[in-house]
Amino acid sequence: MKKKLVAGFLVVSILTICFTGCEGLNSEVNDLNGSITGNTYNASFYTNEGEKFMDMSGQKIDLDSNVIKEETYSDGSWGYTKKLSSVVTVTIDGKEVENCGTTMIFAEKGLNPDVDFQSPEVINSKTDGSLGENVIIASVVNRFKNYFGKARVVVIQSQLGDPICAYSGDSVYYEVCEDLPKTTKLMIDGKALYIHRANFQIIDKELLD
Repeated sequence: MKKKLVAGFLVVSILTICFTGCEGLNSEVNDLNGSITGNTYNASFYTNEGEKFMDMSGQKIDLDSNVIKEETYSDGSWGYTKKLSSVVTVTIDGKEVENCGTTMIFAEKGLNPDVDFQSPEVINSKTDGSLGENVIIASVVNRFKNYFGKARVVVIQSQLGDPICAYSGDSVYYEVCEDLPKTTKLMIDGKALYIHRANFQIIDKELLD
């Protein structure tokens, strides 16, 4: 009986922690709302030099990859394989924009860039020799922390390396979108940010202190 009570308590505790502080879960909930669809987003389009040339916004914005068939030759016969096209379909309140190669940033309403952020040219870090800073251990711990979200700054550049903007938050989580070409999704303090075809760094705030 006691074992069942302890087991039940542990399950409830784990679920409580996950539902209250897990950015990975927030991301999954956001996906259940329709990925990008179902939220209000601002879509910004940038040149290779990092200059914004167009803004779009809408109540329902979706970003869909396009799958194409590519002819292949194997074992003496021709066939077809499916692959992701570089063309991405952006749907804004039911109207479509086909995009190929352009840098796009989709920011959920209420998520604003840090206008006064200056990216440092040099970051100096020091170790105290603790076990937690061991490379193997730190790799596991950081992977776990990423799922739950941690304090980070996201610095975004154009495809040629010119600065575009920066976002920061106390709980930042990221994942590479498997079904969208060259797209990374971030959750920043509960709000979603999609980065398509851009260079970026996600830096722990502790390195900038």
